[in-house]
Amino acid sequence: MSYLDFNIENSFSSQLPEDLEESIFPHQVHAAAFSWVTPKRTSNPQLVTSSRDVASILGLSEEQLKSDEFLQLFTGNVVPEGFAPYAMCYGGHQFGHWAGQLGDGRAINLAEVNTPLHGHKVLQLKGAGPTPFSRTADGLAVLRSSVREFLCSEAMFHLGIPTTRALSLSLTGDSVVRDMFYNGNAKAELGAVVCRVSSSFMRFGSIELPAYRKDKALLKQLVDYSIKRDFPHLLNDHENDSVRRYLAWFDEIAQRTCRLMVHWMRVGFVHGVMNTDNMSLIGETIDYGPYGWIDNFDLSWTPNTTDAQGKRYSFGKQGEISQWNLFQLANAIYPLIEESAPLEVVLNNYSKTYQQQWHEMMSNKLGISAEDINHKADTELFLALETLLGDIETDMTIFYRLLADFSYDEKVKANNVNHFADCFYLDEQLTSEHQARFSSWLESYANRIQHDEKTAAQRKTAMNNVNPKYVLRNYLAQQAIELAEQGDFSQLHELQKVLEKPYDEQVEFHHYSEKRPEWARNKAGCSMLSCSS
Repeated sequence: MSYLDFNIENSFSSQLPEDLEESIFPHQVHAAAFSWVTPKRTSNPQLVTSSRDVASILGLSEEQLKSDEFLQLFTGNVVPEGFAPYAMCYGGHQFGHWAGQLGDGRAINLAEVNTPLHGHKVLQLKGAGPTPFSRTADGLAVLRSSVREFLCSEAMFHLGIPTTRALSLSLTGDSVVRDMFYNGNAKAELGAVVCRVSSSFMRFGSIELPAYRKDKALLKQLVDYSIKRDFPHLLNDHENDSVRRYLAWFDEIAQRTCRLMVHWMRVGFVHGVMNTDNMSLIGETIDYGPYGWIDNFDLSWTPNTTDAQGKRYSFGKQGEISQWNLFQLANAIYPLIEESAPLEVVLNNYSKTYQQQWHEMMSNKLGISAEDINHKADTELFLALETLLGDIETDMTIFYRLLADFSYDEKVKANNVNHFADCFYLDEQLTSEHQARFSSWLESYANRIQHDEKTAAQRKTAMNNVNPKYVLRNYLAQQAIELAEQGDFSQLHELQKVLEKPYDEQVEFHHYSEKRPEWARNKAGCSMLSCSS
């Protein structure tokens, strides 16, 4: 492949101020949006897998994907003329506390390109070496976290959820020392690099840092750039009124964030570390660290060991935390608005919008129409179901797929509960009392769907279009990682294929849809994860 195949368009680094310090060492970067960096050379790179879908977006052919030029470029060994790699400067609130400057500690933006059909894209290498924001770290990544990043970002895309994408996953041939659970058991692991792709990697923290430092000039530059680059329609809508333009920008970020949170709740995804530096301005899922997927439905579950006590970022709190994060973004842009009331309107509307979208999402999951029926009664039906699913260990993903096939039996009510046998984890929890409650809810549900005009076949199709059969269960990812660490990438490739069609039956891959095995209940990587990468 010729590096000239890419139409380079480095707008971020050409339109925003740079760090004047040329040397790469940890330091505070003031009055600048980024620092120039150079990826660390890898000793023996090996392509593990790639996304043909992302490659096509970038205009790359199958032949180019397999070329040595591709491998050298996307492991950081070659930096062609015009690519000009850089690391972004930003701050953030971590676990509710201001953390100051953070920045791209292990991510390097290799280049920005203009694609023929999909517009502006940023090519970012994760795990390609130190930057001024690496602090005491090495800026590298290990295979286990890189497998999780690659698989999950692509899985989320095929689930229909806004996300950064992954072009490639490569081994570096180098060892990286990591202490997986920060307990003094550091060991050498296989190093890896993922190439991430997005229209923008700007975060809430990109705006927070200059605001915290009272650098209004840089604050304005960053907000103006975000609008021009990723919200260009706002330029025409509010051509001569910058305050209204900034408010419209904030409102759209809130709307995109809300839709993203509801999507996460729909499929049972838990981000695990919703710090403001991990929140995308364009409403994408970003930074796949200690994330997890709900097996048994549990609103209080968090996959992050650091969050095990406080559970700040647990499954059921994601909507609330996203609003808290938006409060911090509102505080950051206040100097550009100089009036709190209009910002408060957006923030106050967020809860209402979230509830409306959550209600619509639950209606879709249950295959019922949200119109012309008592909204309050439906909400009670939804909340009763969540309580029921959470009272005993009930697999969320399997339950909704079984519900699509459910037909209420008035004569033999025990058959109604038996239909869902495959989604219960512990048979001893299924007491007669719980079965009675379950049967009662199913009866209420059966009565509710009688008011809809859908046929059973239409309802099943609609439900299976929003309730996936396949998600990246934690134990599946861990199995693929353990094999990959031994040089066997077969399960990684198979999972990648399965997750490209998560709503299809794919009977030949049915074993990937089964509930978590008992051995994975408390296994490292299957139940809890750390931020170590």
